[in-house]
Amino acid sequence: MNLKASLFTAALAAVSPWAFSASAEGLVKVTPLGGKEGEFCRYDRAMILEDPDGTRILYDAGRTVAGADDPRLGEIDAVLISHMHGDHLGDRRLSAVDAGSCGEPDISVMTTPNSNSVEIAVAKGAKIVVGSEMQSFLASKMKAAGGDPQDSLLVRFGASRKIGGVAITTVPAAHSNGVSPAFIGGQLGEHMAEAGLNAYVGPPTGYVLTFSNGLAAYLSGDTGITAEQDSVVRGYYGAKLAVINIGDVFTTGPSEAVYVVDDLVQAVSVIPSHANEVATEGGAVLAGTRTEAFMNSVKAAAYLPLSGRTLAFDAEGTCAEGC
Repeated sequence: MNLKASLFTAALAAVSPWAFSASAEGLVKVTPLGGKEGEFCRYDRAMILEDPDGTRILYDAGRTVAGADDPRLGEIDAVLISHMHGDHLGDRRLSAVDAGSCGEPDISVMTTPNSNSVEIAVAKGAKIVVGSEMQSFLASKMKAAGGDPQDSLLVRFGASRKIGGVAITTVPAAHSNGVSPAFIGGQLGEHMAEAGLNAYVGPPTGYVLTFSNGLAAYLSGDTGITAEQDSVVRGYYGAKLAVINIGDVFTTGPSEAVYVVDDLVQAVSVIPSHANEVATEGGAVLAGTRTEAFMNSVKAAAYLPLSGRTLAFDAEGTCAEGC
């Protein structure tokens, strides 16, 4: 842990009811929920992050979680949504776990206008935690889906919100955040679709999660390179684990992601995400993929997000189980 992060931890322990101990026992578990068991596939974004105290957080459910009845979910305490694009919010979803192929999953179940993420949160009685004006938009969706709009919670840049043992903050992401007319519905949605327009609900975000064992993890969402990856994610929060998009064109590509992880965040461990490709076969990286390029170049210890395979990390970001 760097000096600033160490001082922050000490000060927090002294004055805050959210205090955590860097020496607390227990590991943070990260379980990808992708399109095909044991593989890293085209639409894979979703992950469950579990605190040592049992708090379970679903990140960017997107299209590869087979709804609230997906047996891989279990208890969910909070749902995080980095931005409103369909592949993260969930405009459609798997018809069943592992349905279809790695390259062409069966995501035929439409989940507009409420979204896969909202339907899961309502069914699980979970909070949604987001930044910017996404909070009020998602509150209306939770109400429409039969849930409590009060369960859509806002956390602005520079602030934190506690869910169980996990302190959650949002950090800037360099991306867009348009809401498809399919999520709006009605005449307004129809008129927007005819005009080729999307709605706007504030800036997209990434997240930093600080777990009860002291581990800080950076979830990039969809982003390019930002100054805050150095000044905030590393400099203030001291993130040791990173989940970074590597898809290129729409987000950082492999080389840019390597720079973010090694030079800016300076993470101990990294999990690539959002590769937009069939990245593995039999759990092994395929030659010529963006994923191979990233894994071969990054200096941080890199771990594939193989669907259903749990990785566990200690307070310093070192993989201790499932590595």
